[in-house]
Amino acid sequence: MSSDENGTPDNPAGPRPEPLRFFGTTWVEHSDGYRARRIGVAVGSLAAAAASCLVLRFAYDGIQIADSGGLVNILLVAMFAICSALAFRHTWDGFSRRPDAERHANLRGLLAIGFVGSLLAYFFRSLTEAPGERLHRREYEAALEQHAKRTTRRTGNPAKKRRKR
Repeated sequence: MSSDENGTPDNPAGPRPEPLRFFGTTWVEHSDGYRARRIGVAVGSLAAAAASCLVLRFAYDGIQIADSGGLVNILLVAMFAICSALAFRHTWDGFSRRPDAERHANLRGLLAIGFVGSLLAYFFRSLTEAPGERLHRREYEAALEQHAKRTTRRTGNPAKKRRKR
């Protein structure tokens, strides 16, 4: 990728930042329409969550029309509410630390049912930063620091050092 596409040099001298979904590597310098992308992600995720709630409402109406009983309606609402809350929390935690791959695979069905919670987590995080930016920035700065430590050269000859008595 070139600097025209995502704002990074073609051949950097150190570690390269990991691109974020919808943002590329613009999160590093907050350049190339970063603010507009954040606004777009916030509006898009909120609109997707609203549309998803509308679809869920139609599904709920269909079950009510089928007259399947009050218990089924209560269980359906509780299932979507609990799964959405768990998906929100899982997505929110994923913005600040790397998710465990095995746990994520086990929760895949729950996250699919609670997709509204994930969309809302994306919306709320995009109000303050690019979702996942803090985690990626912390990792990138640590990589830069390690790179700087590895590439700095010693000064002086260590054999000429005075020994402490």
